[in-house]
Amino acid sequence: MTTLAHALVDSRTMLRRQLLHLRRYPSLTGMLIGLPVIFLLLFTYVLGGTLGAGIGGGRAAYVNYLTPGILLFTVAGAAAGPAISVATDMTEGIVDRFRSMAIARGSLLTGHVLGSLVQNFLALAAVLGVAVLIGFRPTATAVEWLAVSGVLLATAFALTWFAVALGMVADSVETASNTPMFLSLLPFLGSGFVPTDTMPAGLRAFAEHQPFTPIIETLRGLLLGSGIGTSAVVALAWCAGIALLSYLWAKRSYNRRSA
Repeated sequence: MTTLAHALVDSRTMLRRQLLHLRRYPSLTGMLIGLPVIFLLLFTYVLGGTLGAGIGGGRAAYVNYLTPGILLFTVAGAAAGPAISVATDMTEGIVDRFRSMAIARGSLLTGHVLGSLVQNFLALAAVLGVAVLIGFRPTATAVEWLAVSGVLLATAFALTWFAVALGMVADSVETASNTPMFLSLLPFLGSGFVPTDTMPAGLRAFAEHQPFTPIIETLRGLLLGSGIGTSAVVALAWCAGIALLSYLWAKRSYNRRSA
């Protein structure tokens, strides 16, 4: 068996391990779904009338505006999962056991990433279903839905590797659970819930140049046909940069800690 084939087989084994964890603890996926749904319902039914009027519509218009931000909020909230899983593996000694076996070194981290991506898309499908039930009406074509899936996959991939890196450098599981929490704030500090031009100057500058805003605008443009301009290029550039740097950071930390 070649080195690549060996790594693929081991990564599949580690993915199966993560999927078994997901099946054994469905409450974890439930929590990832629950919080975005709560925010979706809260902003739609409590604040949607006022905020919808602010964007030139009503509650129905605001649901359409809000949903792309909620989808990204779902992906950001899921980042705590791989950080906790990696920190748990690193602190409970399972890595030492794996080192005694003929297992490809990178397969453990790859399994965490792939398992998190599966969990992400389960949560996204559930949140999107709730959004449709309460009035979200996308106009995307089949090709645009495929592009939406690609953007969400790229974002989830990048943030998952970032979370894995954070889990690698955390000194405890508790620290790993808290470190990625700031990611959940970025949709609020971008265009996820209100247009950036309604913000004060300093906050507006941050909102327009942080990575989540072009991702949200790309999703919104694809789903609602409002045009995406250069947002897609900027969004994918952010995702590629975060993924690459996080992968290198995680791999270096893993090699150092497992040595």
